[in-house]
Amino acid sequence: MQIVNVGLPKSAVDLVPDTGIRLSIDDAFLTLQGDWRVKYLRIVKDSGSFDLNVNGITISTSIAIKSDETGRPTVSSVSCAATVASAHIKFHHGASWLYNLFSKFIDKSLRNTLQKQMCPLVADAVSDINPHLKTLNVIAKVDQYAEIEYSMVSSPTVSNSSIDLGLKGEFYNVGKHQEAPFSPTAFYLPPQVNNMLYIGVSAYTADTAAFTYNKAGALSLYITDDMIPQSSPIRLNTRTFGTFIPQIAKLYPGLMMKLLLATDKPPIITFGSNNMTIQASGVVTAYAIQPNGTLSPLFALNVATSVSAKVSVSGTRLAGAVTLNKMDLTLRTSYVGEFQVRTLDSVLQMVVKAVVIPKLNVKLAQGYPLPTIGKMKLVNTQVKVLKDYMLIGTDVQFTG
Repeated sequence: MQIVNVGLPKSAVDLVPDTGIRLSIDDAFLTLQGDWRVKYLRIVKDSGSFDLNVNGITISTSIAIKSDETGRPTVSSVSCAATVASAHIKFHHGASWLYNLFSKFIDKSLRNTLQKQMCPLVADAVSDINPHLKTLNVIAKVDQYAEIEYSMVSSPTVSNSSIDLGLKGEFYNVGKHQEAPFSPTAFYLPPQVNNMLYIGVSAYTADTAAFTYNKAGALSLYITDDMIPQSSPIRLNTRTFGTFIPQIAKLYPGLMMKLLLATDKPPIITFGSNNMTIQASGVVTAYAIQPNGTLSPLFALNVATSVSAKVSVSGTRLAGAVTLNKMDLTLRTSYVGEFQVRTLDSVLQMVVKAVVIPKLNVKLAQGYPLPTIGKMKLVNTQVKVLKDYMLIGTDVQFTG
């Protein structure tokens, strides 16, 4: 048999506070067509077709939303009621005239059978949602250094207007889930109605990213002359730096140089109203490259930088880009005697703007994965930076 018509003139999905979802269907109807066949021993053989109309189908079910042992959402049917007002079958061909004499008894039996099967079928349909929910990327790999955990920290909170999922949102080193030495601050999303989905990313998530990458040693960079734009008159060699620090040219004439820039502690990330800033401190160490490849240290400077960041969503990843606000230098160690650090301000600012910032932006443009389920696509996405968190508002499409 096959369904030729189905109607759901009255259906609704409502949120039930502290429970989950209520689905209700009223006055639904169903029309089917099929073939019948009778075979009894070798004496009776008959066949034909039939029409079946089922009317007044009413279903009401409550669906609970909880968290499973893996930190993913799970649903189950906790109550169900179903009724079928009427079912009518009409046989065609063969000895249909005989079977139609008993149609009232058959109709009643069909109605009772369908009514009994409705709720088990609803429970099975609800359970079939769980494999899709299990695709939530609880552990999302970012790169070779970090991964982010999106497990639910508690069961969802259901109100009259929304379902709130509390996800962990913490970065870790790949395969080494060491908790950060600071705790998250609770925050709450303001009521929103313009988009289907809102994601709040707290400053804690950004701080754990900074902690994780600093711990992995990923916030360091060797800078060589071939990384400097060819059009720049500033070169990484002892001749150029000798114009600012004469001792360098005297002690190491005609040598190329290398700079090592590394953070000495995790950067501090601040979310303000429409403003995101990152403050990083570290050390820049300058080396002369000897003909045999060994490095001779020249000086080390303390570096304090401030950059502004802009964030955006690309696909299902949160991406960013930064620009340099300011950079302060102080002398940490000198291996070539005393010199005025301020003479290097313009040189090192050029290096940071021409090399470090572009490399950082290439990395930030790759973004990090947002929590997703299945083949989820984010559309009409907007990002706002607010105090202590950023708010992503988006609509959702599922493909495949």
